[in-house]
Amino acid sequence: MEVRAEIIWPVCAYLTGAIPFGLLIARFRGLDLLSQGSGNIGATNVTRVMGKRLGIITLLADVSKGLLLVAGCIWFLDGTQGTDLWVAATGLAAVSGHCYSVFLKFRGGKGVATAAGVFIPICPAAVCLAVIPFFLIVKKWGFVSAGSLAASAAVPLLLHFFCPSMELEIMAWLIAGIIWIKHRDNIGRLLRGEEKSWKKG
Repeated sequence: MEVRAEIIWPVCAYLTGAIPFGLLIARFRGLDLLSQGSGNIGATNVTRVMGKRLGIITLLADVSKGLLLVAGCIWFLDGTQGTDLWVAATGLAAVSGHCYSVFLKFRGGKGVATAAGVFIPICPAAVCLAVIPFFLIVKKWGFVSAGSLAASAAVPLLLHFFCPSMELEIMAWLIAGIIWIKHRDNIGRLLRGEEKSWKKG
């Protein structure tokens, strides 16, 4: 069976996505992020444990894991047959790598920042509109998890209207599914009224 050269994009996307930047930043500071705060390796927990500056650095690093590989795939494969399929595979691989990292025995983060990076080069309009429910929910109730869930569910719908493509829409729904699965504990706490809020008082 012939192996397509394009397979390099999703393979590299998975391996890049699997790099746990939050964990590495914490270890540089002498901390084990897996045993601190919520135990998550993402920017929200980094901010909670080590402060806003390192949280922003982690956020940008996690966004870049999705953005750079997908943008590169779009640019290099532009105009070739099956581009959307390979872009979809690359985006899904980046988020899968972050959430199920081979370097962490297939554990990982919750995928929101990396997913945002995936969709920025694919459909900026969808990302811009999806952050509206995120910020509204976080501003009103302080639940980053609830805002993330709402945004992840909004992206596939927005993609259908602004950047329609069967392959990319399927990829968006699969990524949303991964994000919701990774947030299952948060969903349970939200339903029980036990989720931690960023709002004071």
